[in-house]
Amino acid sequence: MDFGYCLRVLHRLPNPEAGLAASVRKLKPGAPLLVYIYHAFDNRPVWFRLLWRASDLVRRLLSKAPFQLKSAAADAMAAFIHWPLARSAALAERLGVRVANWPLSAYRWRSYYSMRTDALDRFGTRLEHRMTAREIRDAMEQAGLVDIRLSSSVPFWCAVGRRAPS
Repeated sequence: MDFGYCLRVLHRLPNPEAGLAASVRKLKPGAPLLVYIYHAFDNRPVWFRLLWRASDLVRRLLSKAPFQLKSAAADAMAAFIHWPLARSAALAERLGVRVANWPLSAYRWRSYYSMRTDALDRFGTRLEHRMTAREIRDAMEQAGLVDIRLSSSVPFWCAVGRRAPS
């Protein structure tokens, strides 16, 4: 392939590193691969990581539920958690407050539909691997990518690398 991308896929595989390596093997030498892997919040404060851990307990329980329940829960989360937090972050930002570590601030300008589908994706899926920036870079290097660049802004961790020349 001349270009490849794995967006919101690798962290759902039993072995993300193997999925990444398989993707790289499909690329022509020098071709880029764009990835988005759930980040492990290594760039966030401790309280943020603790809040995520609590939400992950909910995900582990809810992901085992029937789809109808997961769908209803995603609707409720979008309405009563995502939307209020995101819109309050937008208001705070307009008032000059720095919202980089505000929970769900990345959604402050996104649609309700986007919040709802992302809630279902996040809480409705049993398998979720999260990686630090270092782990992502290491996995990309081990898969044969060079010239790796990781995003330093939301969404973390989007990354791109090129398949090493043969």
